Amino acid sequence: RRNCRGNPNCLVGIGEHVWLGEIDENTFHNIDDPNCERRKKNAFVGLTNLGATCYVNTFLQMWFLNLELRQALYLCPSSEDTAGGGIPKDRDYEPQTICEHLQYLFALLQNSKRRYIDPSGFVKALGLDTGQQQDAQEFSKLFMSLLEDTLSKQKNPDVRNIVQKQFCGEYAYVTVCNQCGRESKLVSKFYELELNIQGHKQLTDCITEFLKEEKLEGDNRYFCETCQSKQNATRKIRLLSLPCTLNLQLMRFVFDRQTGHKKKLNTYIGFSELLDMEPFMEQKNGVYVYELSAVLIHRGVSAYSGHYIAHVKDPQTGEWYKFNDEDIEKMEGKKLQLGIEEDLAEPSKSQTRKPKCGKGTHCSRNAYMLVYRLQTREKAPAVEVPAFLQELVERDNCKFEEWCNEMAEMRKQSVARGKIKHEEVKELYKRLPAEAGSPYDFISLEWLQKWLDESTPPKPIDNTACLCSHGKLHPDKISIMKRISEYVADFFYRRYGGGPRLNVKALCKDCVVERCRVLRLKNQLNEDYKTVTNLLKITVKGNDGFWVGKASLRSWRQLALEQLNEQDDDAEPSNGKVNGNVPNKDESNEEKREEEEELNFNEDIVCPHGDLCISENERRVVSKEAWRKLKQYFPKAPEFPSNRECCSQCKILEREGEENEALHKMMATEQKTSLQNLFHDKCRPCLGSWPQETDELYIVSQFFVEEWRKFVRRPTRCSPVSSVGNSALLCPHGGLMFTYASMTKEDSKLIALIWPSEWERIQKLFVVDHVIKVTRRPGAEAGSALYASEPQLCPECREGLLCQQQRDLREYTQATIYIHKVVDNKKVMKDAAPELNVSSSEAEEEREENKPEGEQDPDFNQANGGAKRQRTSHQSYVAYQKQGIRRSTRHRKVRGEKALLVSASQTLKELKIQIMHAFSVAPFDQNLSMDGKLLSDDTATLGSLGVIPESVILLKADEPIADYAAMDDVMQGEGGARGEGRETP
Repeated sequence: RRNCRGNPNCLVGIGEHVWLGEIDENTFHNIDDPNCERRKKNAFVGLTNLGATCYVNTFLQMWFLNLELRQALYLCPSSEDTAGGGIPKDRDYEPQTICEHLQYLFALLQNSKRRYIDPSGFVKALGLDTGQQQDAQEFSKLFMSLLEDTLSKQKNPDVRNIVQKQFCGEYAYVTVCNQCGRESKLVSKFYELELNIQGHKQLTDCITEFLKEEKLEGDNRYFCETCQSKQNATRKIRLLSLPCTLNLQLMRFVFDRQTGHKKKLNTYIGFSELLDMEPFMEQKNGVYVYELSAVLIHRGVSAYSGHYIAHVKDPQTGEWYKFNDEDIEKMEGKKLQLGIEEDLAEPSKSQTRKPKCGKGTHCSRNAYMLVYRLQTREKAPAVEVPAFLQELVERDNCKFEEWCNEMAEMRKQSVARGKIKHEEVKELYKRLPAEAGSPYDFISLEWLQKWLDESTPPKPIDNTACLCSHGKLHPDKISIMKRISEYVADFFYRRYGGGPRLNVKALCKDCVVERCRVLRLKNQLNEDYKTVTNLLKITVKGNDGFWVGKASLRSWRQLALEQLNEQDDDAEPSNGKVNGNVPNKDESNEEKREEEEELNFNEDIVCPHGDLCISENERRVVSKEAWRKLKQYFPKAPEFPSNRECCSQCKILEREGEENEALHKMMATEQKTSLQNLFHDKCRPCLGSWPQETDELYIVSQFFVEEWRKFVRRPTRCSPVSSVGNSALLCPHGGLMFTYASMTKEDSKLIALIWPSEWERIQKLFVVDHVIKVTRRPGAEAGSALYASEPQLCPECREGLLCQQQRDLREYTQATIYIHKVVDNKKVMKDAAPELNVSSSEAEEEREENKPEGEQDPDFNQANGGAKRQRTSHQSYVAYQKQGIRRSTRHRKVRGEKALLVSASQTLKELKIQIMHAFSVAPFDQNLSMDGKLLSDDTATLGSLGVIPESVILLKADEPIADYAAMDDVMQGEGGARGEGRETP
């Protein structure tokens, strides 16, 4: 049954059902059984996936089960061990070298009581990014090289040579001259054989191809030392010696030249549990039979994401195990079972079916590394953990036991508390209802529900939110309260404290009376609304009526209702300490009111001078009876009898306004006629190709011209332009801020050129604060010309401006740049969608006309603007110039392009992460370029790379197209996610 929220006597459905009846003890806590984290008997220990480190975990488990490697690592002396005295009890052990990290990790994998351990120390020591999946085969090579280099410094030969002994073999590149038969041999070491699998079905075929003979003919002929000339020859690899552990890398991840991306070959390769390498060897007199000891698997069809697991054979028992990060599964019957892994990804139509495998053979389309061990009849030796490492393991085991005990104790305490609460609730809930005629208390429903919710321990009772301004229980809050017996209320206040207590006398009589009054008024309002509506239909004769605003008449009922609600709310407290919700509500209402600029009743026909407004369209006459009814609800409303004259001041202003409009129209017509070509932007002079018919041109700011055009187009809505305002183009010393060259190029959008005849007219029409003129005179050589400006350029201020511009471009804190995704380095300009044009369209004008007054240039609104401009600082000029640039060179976005907000101090790596979120392209797949230059240094800042505001950066993504529809989504992959078996690459 559900709770009747409006009924304070209803006490069902408030959370009590959880406590009534028998309860399972486990519901009293949310702590998992710590024994679930304990290692099972005869089981291996797993490794935590730190985000995208499953590829590391697979190699660690494989190397751990190489007993010779483990034994050698244990023999490495530790810095703590050699220092003597062991590790102090009061500090944690911190391995200093890669060897020490691996030692400690192997010791924990061997003797830890935990189900899985955290390899973060080892991963951190290698400097690996836990969120990014590396190439597993590359990692294996690099780590083996690092391990060999580290162990080569050891004195003990068993330790020093373990990597070579276990993993290192030798082969020779042999070239034979067809002419003289001379053999050239280059011997090389290997730690794994990299086998091409494309076009092959069996492992032996891959090895055969690796060793096959290659003919060197034509342009590829070989220079023979004996013949002293280029000769046809043959070249092949000969295997000279093999290691105890033979690593065979299956080259599944290959570069696709057609798409320019890496792809995974999901073809099946067959391999047997026993591999006889004798047919492939140079010398046939050794023991070359190998048995399979590990298969490393990559789940997923894409080279860019997926999940790594390992199948490894226990060398002591011969049993196979599947290592999947924290989870380790033992295979039944000492057999390798790959079937489940192969069925994970459904093959597409283009992929081949799984071939049949005979006894002792397997086939896989996900195996990327096969590990074979030299077959031996000797039993694998047991490897003992050295004493100093065992002490560390025991110390960690003690910590684990303490944690288990702590968790178990917490569970026990939670259960004990839960049982006590269970009995308490069962007892109190029976006595919760207040019987008729018995003393009772009101208590918050919210608090009662929290008391019944075990997950949130109840706080002291707080009834302040339910009080009215008189400090008593507000009648409107009854719906969120419950009436309970005095006995239970006494218990609650003793146990939890709080208050104030709200007993039988707590309900506020004053608020109840006021509430009833408002309810009666609301009912009366409905009747009066009908009456007024009927009265408004009657036509008023003579001067007996009253003026009422049409807007007020439309909304009077709503206004009256709001007034009543406000009276109702007055009974509620306005003190934040008493009721936390109400002040916020009031504040938001006030803000809303201010935004909407709501007027009181009949104030819509009051003019600014407090009299009757002159517009008769906004008001109408109503009868005395209607006005009397309305005055009952709005006693303070302004009253205007129908014979009242309009405001005389408003009439004068209206006349003046009409006269001004007429004057402005006349000014606009005169100015447009005088400067017709300037207005229409026709026949304009150009500095780049100086007009022959004159030797002097005048300069005004483009801003002046645009503001003037706006006024001429709309003289009734825009202020007239009074001053040319040329001081904006000058520095504080009165010098020009532009060079002749800059005015022909980048600064040309900030200035407007004026013919001498136009300048004469401008001087008559506007206040000219400064004359700026460019003159041409013949040069020393025939046909050449010299150009001079009046006033002359101020070199210091010009230099300062250029420096400031450069600083602004290099030190911006927030600016827009555009990332354009390209295909084959060609911009896709189809369906270009330019932003709002910068031309003088009506939309542009209206947008600019609505600017705040503070943004308007004083030169164009005040006659004395010229004097003010004289004091213009260098910084204000820079701001003015920036404004000009912004108005003139707005970037037009096109399809496939996105705008990003960046700062000059952020690195290219941080920008790549922004691009990843915008385009779903991983950082390592992004090729960025700007103005033909590649951006490759991830640590460099955008400022140092020359990325300035409004820059366009081209993005070419290395990502699979067409054939890779089945590719795992790079962005959605979650590191080693158990459900999907994916990781973020």
